[in-house]
Amino acid sequence: MRKVGLMAMSGKILIVDDVSSNRIVFKVKLAAAGYVPLMAANGASCLEIAMTQHPDMILLDLMLPDMSGIEVLTQLRADPRTRKIPVIMFSAGRDSEARMAALQAGADDFLTKPIDDQTLLARLRSFMRAAHPMSALPDRDAARGLLGMSEPQATYVQPGVIALVMARKDAAMHLRHELLAQTKDHILILGPDQALQDRQSETGVAPDIYFIEADMDAPNAGLRMMSELRSRSGSRHAAFCILNRTQDAARAAIAFDLGANELVNAEISPHELALRLRTLLRRKRESDSLRASVEDGLRLAIIDPLTGLHNRRYGLAQLEEIAACSIRDGSPFAVMVADLDRFKAVNDTWGHTAGDTVLIEVAQRLSAKLRVTDLIARVGGEEFLIALPDTGFEEAELIAERLCKSMKERPITLENGAKVPITISIGLAISTEFQNTNAPDLPTALFNCADRALLGSKSAGRNMVTTCRNAA
Repeated sequence: MRKVGLMAMSGKILIVDDVSSNRIVFKVKLAAAGYVPLMAANGASCLEIAMTQHPDMILLDLMLPDMSGIEVLTQLRADPRTRKIPVIMFSAGRDSEARMAALQAGADDFLTKPIDDQTLLARLRSFMRAAHPMSALPDRDAARGLLGMSEPQATYVQPGVIALVMARKDAAMHLRHELLAQTKDHILILGPDQALQDRQSETGVAPDIYFIEADMDAPNAGLRMMSELRSRSGSRHAAFCILNRTQDAARAAIAFDLGANELVNAEISPHELALRLRTLLRRKRESDSLRASVEDGLRLAIIDPLTGLHNRRYGLAQLEEIAACSIRDGSPFAVMVADLDRFKAVNDTWGHTAGDTVLIEVAQRLSAKLRVTDLIARVGGEEFLIALPDTGFEEAELIAERLCKSMKERPITLENGAKVPITISIGLAISTEFQNTNAPDLPTALFNCADRALLGSKSAGRNMVTTCRNAA
């Protein structure tokens, strides 16, 4: 488990270079920038440290004494425990084939020495910014790998949607023609005004990647557009690749700090650009997947997966909110506890699958008879909590009777055609009966009172409403 602190927040960066002076220079620069540098002199040490220290980023030299940087990268990408660590490869040579091989093997970037410090640090900040919101989440792939159940890395990436936003439409059309020969992604051309409109792409989904020319109708206009798109809900999670036609290192650093994920120059080949866009798409999809996992987890934390109603934990928390509002506004509210009658007999006669069907249908019928402002939650196997804000005794009793009637009036039909008769019993409590109860205790008092009244309904013959009218 990572320690939470300044250094952990800055991130650990593994420097892999066989020249000790290069490692020391990198170490000093990165430490001065607030990072935690780790060092390795060869490929084997890199793989060991990556497995044990879990760096946030790897700076990997192309040429190492025991194996090539490409071989190291291939092994990193093949292991689910290190597969997602961003890797920037670097080399003193300008071999375009080596650069292409590195990108094809999964490098996130390839830099040529000497590396501009300002651009490198901005690039690192860009990677750290993208990785930090997800860093606390468990890596499901890594967990499966530790258990020996890892699945092979997917080699096919679903086509994405790439929007080209450039000053000249003819240049955009030419680039689109060249990219279509290299990729199966959907590529559309947007003018500057179109890119800022709240719209869907021609494929029916928002662009995964915006490829934006840094200077369009004015210097840095593309950078300002990217900053605006980053602030909008429909495009904030997209990846951004900036076309920078100048060699200005300061502006390159500004582009990364404003939110660029990738920066390319006008001399880049269509093949290399396609590889870099594919890497961006992979990273973007990984972030999307992790974000969806978080959203699913939040949803499951408050939703009962069978019925789709709120669960007990959320229901009781919302009951406290309803009580607080009632006390603040001086308005009454009602609490019901409803329970299916003889539900065990349903499971025993028709099976648990039929029982699930019954619970789902009961939840739907109850919800249909309530107002949008009312609360309903499944708090037990066949027990439901219902809270009615701004509701007095007479209205609450009518609603409770209506709920009972909605169950009894027609049986529930199972998949096999069988008809299951269902009734419910309800216990009802009204907040006005607890005027002398302390505010923090009011939700619990009403819930317990309604629960006792429910037992009264059960004892009196079921399929009925019993009201708790005594605060004692």
